[in-house]
Amino acid sequence: MKKILIANRGEIAARIVRTCQELGIESIVVYSDADKDLPYVQQATRSYHLGEPPVVKSYLNQDKIIEIAQKENVDAIHPGYGFLSENGAFVKQIEELGITFIGPSWQVVEAMGDKVEARRTMEKAGVPVVPGTTDPINNAEEALAIAGQIGYPVMLKASAGGGGIGMVKCDDEETLKKQFVSSQQRAKMYFGNDRMFIEKCISPARHIEVQVFGDQQGHVIHLFERDCSIQRRHQKVIEESPSPYLTEELREKMGRAAVRAAQSVSYTNAGTVEFIVDENGNFYFLEMNTRLQVEHPVTEMTTGLDLVRWQIEVAEGKPLALLQNEVQQQGHSIEFRLYAEDPVKFLPSPGKIKDMRLPEGEGIRIDAGYEKGNTVSPYYDPMIAKIIVSDSNRADCLKKATEFFDSFYLEGIKTNAPLFKKILEDTDFQQGNYTTGFLMEKPKLIEQNQ
Repeated sequence: MKKILIANRGEIAARIVRTCQELGIESIVVYSDADKDLPYVQQATRSYHLGEPPVVKSYLNQDKIIEIAQKENVDAIHPGYGFLSENGAFVKQIEELGITFIGPSWQVVEAMGDKVEARRTMEKAGVPVVPGTTDPINNAEEALAIAGQIGYPVMLKASAGGGGIGMVKCDDEETLKKQFVSSQQRAKMYFGNDRMFIEKCISPARHIEVQVFGDQQGHVIHLFERDCSIQRRHQKVIEESPSPYLTEELREKMGRAAVRAAQSVSYTNAGTVEFIVDENGNFYFLEMNTRLQVEHPVTEMTTGLDLVRWQIEVAEGKPLALLQNEVQQQGHSIEFRLYAEDPVKFLPSPGKIKDMRLPEGEGIRIDAGYEKGNTVSPYYDPMIAKIIVSDSNRADCLKKATEFFDSFYLEGIKTNAPLFKKILEDTDFQQGNYTTGFLMEKPKLIEQNQ
């Protein structure tokens, strides 16, 4: 490949540009009015204006993006994550135009994008799935009947959902009845698909995902796990690898199951198989993300691999660079998603970054989308940067992270950095004793940020 168009923005666009530069590949980026001054626009080989800030007029404007790709005669399009990364119709369209999509085939994207279809596929492959429905639910009456069979609490989910959107916990009949119609409407609005399904709510639980990679020669391997259990409103806040919860035996079992899941759909390129793990060590398939994940850096830091480089090489038709037994995991890595948001109300806090100090040092990696003087727009996800801290062991990693946030400084807007400091001080977190309910169970961590 000589030229790649990056159909994304911010830190992930900058991340992909970096690997393109290392490989001697030209990088073409796109930007909206709101993003014209962001670093990635200057870092790329060339940049093209998409339009006004709203996503439908910019980063979801498939026709404009394809027009730019054809004008530049690019070899491939890298979608990053979010936006068009899991849009099967977009993938199919660019493949038909002879442009390589850096990701799996459109058939796999569509199959795994439908959570009901994915559940069916995993059941056939012998991968354990959370008890629930394998067919869409049409109305609240059906939902109530199924919930009565599997028992409360249950999770009501949008079949096409993702990122915590279109997903609600129901503890009783009244809540389920009340939430069904509104959840269905929300799913239609966000995903253009109002199909719903129900799963048993596993609680307490860990949310652990496994990074998988497949090549065009049929080889599939895993690159170990990431623990994503520190969440708020079903969205990840902190991720780490390796998980402090897993035994070597359970790690091996989950890795094998993730590979089996990917093989069942002839998966190619980077993907993530997400599992929920109960307090007895039983794990269940949640979903498969057919793209690079926000938290991929912790895998890179503990394996020494460049996952974007692997993505490009696999898309070029090259076989995977390593066999399963050649993949080694060393040290520990934790990622903190630095957001422009109120650390108490968890509401976006857009505005201009008047000043910012992101401490540097050994074992500190910063994937930033903004710099001093930039404005965080209200139109997109308000993530400013990803702070990835790595060391030889978890205890030293936590110490290094604490030192980082003690020295961190940002003026102009609110961020969730105060919350990170409180989490790092928490004894349970320090001991690796946490579940997906961690922040809900410790409201004082949030209240102390006022």
